[in-house]
Amino acid sequence: MSTTLEALAEEVLRLPPEDRSRLLDRLIDSLDGEKALDQAWDDEAARRSAELESGQSAPVDGRVVIARLKAQVP
Repeated sequence: MSTTLEALAEEVLRLPPEDRSRLLDRLIDSLDGEKALDQAWDDEAARRSAELESGQSAPVDGRVVIARLKAQVP
């Protein structure tokens, strides 16, 4: 770790916990290049969960899904 980075880390560690937490969130957000993709998957999961809860769709056992897929492969 460079001297500048170590000095910055020491300064950050002197911040109150709430400020460190907000800074951490900002740093993580800056590294997340797939934010739109993550949001799309979150939205899809929420949609599927709502369909299950409303009865619009029914869950399928994983073993059944695998068996169906294997039956489709020649």
